Amino acid sequence: MKKIIIAIILISVSACKNTDTEMVTIKQQIIDSIQVAEQKQKIIDSMNTVATRQKEVIYVNNATQAGTATTTQKKGMSNAAKGALIGAGVGAATGAIVSDKKGTGAIIGGLAGAGVGAGTGAIIDGKKKKE
Repeated sequence: MKKIIIAIILISVSACKNTDTEMVTIKQQIIDSIQVAEQKQKIIDSMNTVATRQKEVIYVNNATQAGTATTTQKKGMSNAAKGALIGAGVGAATGAIVSDKKGTGAIIGGLAGAGVGAGTGAIIDGKKKKE
């Protein structure tokens, strides 16, 4: 009977040691996931900053016989920026629909969509510059 009690005590002590290492592993995984989320948020914030920049205004002075006329032309968003915004929206929606973890799927899908959209828009911008 004493041997059984000693065996149970030894098993419970060794089980406690395993849970300590498991807890450390779980804590490290949580810290890593928080760091990844912070990095993703920094990327999203920088994309939002680029998207909300003020549009440039170009003033052109044309001399006419009656005097000078000033016309303003607004420069629109580049195709790369448009592609990034559209890709981010579509990717986030698709990621949220497809993934079991809605928030994570939306973030990953949004980042992937923004990258693909920006790349596609940059290609279109490059072709327009050549023309």
